[in-house]
Amino acid sequence: MIADEPTLARLMAASQQGDKQAYTVLLTEVQLWLERYFRRRCAPAMLDDLVQEVMLAVHRKRASWDASRPFLPWLAAIARYRWVDHLRKVYRTEEDALEDHDAAEDSGEDALLARLSLERMFVQIPSKQSEAIELVKIEGLSIAEAAERSGQSESAVKVNIHRGLKKLAALVEKAE
Repeated sequence: MIADEPTLARLMAASQQGDKQAYTVLLTEVQLWLERYFRRRCAPAMLDDLVQEVMLAVHRKRASWDASRPFLPWLAAIARYRWVDHLRKVYRTEEDALEDHDAAEDSGEDALLARLSLERMFVQIPSKQSEAIELVKIEGLSIAEAAERSGQSESAVKVNIHRGLKKLAALVEKAE
């Protein structure tokens, strides 16, 4: 059984005070929580590595936990950051493994279909967001250039890109 928030917070507070037994129990409970957290997010072969990475991070960062704040959101943030780092590493490795003969050949038809699919998704988000994404992520303009061309401030362009990509990701997830 995985401990609840107040129990985990008490164990962490005791651990910060040097209670080794509380720290051992905390790490056991954290391991169980992390296994459950990652089981839905990664391949089974990667589960143990991710759990161990997060447990090491918890060990290194345990002094940064503030006892006046909840423990589980702190733990979940560390787990999420490690998971994202893991995904970046996996995707980078897979990209590096591709060689020229593995690359897909350019097809005008594929590009057209991708563009049509993108256009269908763009109509479902606000126009300022789709414009910012189009200028920066597709055309490759800098934030400053996109701001100048669109008439938005640089911070508005950044916010619109962030919010637009988040909405597009939700649309793609919903479609699957």
